[in-house]
Amino acid sequence: MSSPNLPDDAYWQRPDPAAESLGRPEPAPAAPEPIGYAGPPRADPPPAGWRPPTIANPPPPRSLPRQDDDALDEAEGAARTVTYGIGLVAGAIALVVVCLLCSRLIF
Repeated sequence: MSSPNLPDDAYWQRPDPAAESLGRPEPAPAAPEPIGYAGPPRADPPPAGWRPPTIANPPPPRSLPRQDDDALDEAEGAARTVTYGIGLVAGAIALVVVCLLCSRLIF
């Protein structure tokens, strides 16, 4: 949509207040402000037996089995060795592939 042929600033000027209405409704009068906040409404107290039944003395927690620290350390060491081995094999394969690709580009 193009703007009508008006001087540069005329498009941004306010309309003449004496001009007839542009079809807009008149603003509604503002509602009167409330006097003040009276607080939340009063709540009825709960009935006497509203709480569910509870267990007074729950059983004590069971003890966990002892952990074998030496066996855990040995398993972690074995896992670390496997991880490093897989990493070294993958690195060697990647190095061979890169060397093959570079040799194809050079020769």
